[in-house]
Amino acid sequence: MAKKQRLDKVLSNLGYGSRAEIKRDCKKGLVSVNGKIENNPGLQVDTDKDVIVFDGETIEYKEFIYLMLNKPDGYISATFDKYDPIVLDLIDDKSLVFEPFPVGRLDKDTEGLLVLTNDGQLAHRVLSPKSHVPKTYYAKIDGIVTNEDISAFKEGVVLDDGYKTMPAHLVILKSDEVSEIELTINEGKFHQVKRMFESVGKKVIYLKRLSMGKLKLDESLELGEYRELTEEEIRLIEQR
Repeated sequence: MAKKQRLDKVLSNLGYGSRAEIKRDCKKGLVSVNGKIENNPGLQVDTDKDVIVFDGETIEYKEFIYLMLNKPDGYISATFDKYDPIVLDLIDDKSLVFEPFPVGRLDKDTEGLLVLTNDGQLAHRVLSPKSHVPKTYYAKIDGIVTNEDISAFKEGVVLDDGYKTMPAHLVILKSDEVSEIELTINEGKFHQVKRMFESVGKKVIYLKRLSMGKLKLDESLELGEYRELTEEEIRLIEQR
């Protein structure tokens, strides 16, 4: 059951303007509720039942926003940074009114799938150490990746701080002086993919996240582009 809210609050939360601007728009007759021009910005509306039209556009109320971003190199996965651009710099003002935040992080130089949302419960479920939501990466490796590395990752490798990783699934796409691989991990330690390869004497020179849970990066998104997730895609984030 939806909780009734002030009309101006609903419209401002969806990015149609500040409370003061919505008040002026109501006085101009730009807002209607259930087919009737509404001049009172403080009217209590039921977002599940009432039809609200702003300047000819029927609004679609939503409490949460879920975005898929193809993160480019050079951006910090945070909501604030003193020195570097952040992923929110890539999001338009209308989506920013929902105050989304990254679900987990990608390193500054890592590209690929990043989910942003204001749904704290979903983020907690995905990031909880108990969830073991799989994440798959494509990487280029300085060095020849071997079947021995596949076996080592399957057993779990010991990182530089003594932590032994959970079993991971390594697929070799190309084994050469610069190898190409896909790696699926079920946890999210700091710089984990890079540190796992360091543990077997190799260096990651390019890294891109391809999927989280069963949600795959939309390859039609150019670097820096984003779109809203579908209802089905939202469910896929948590699936193993």
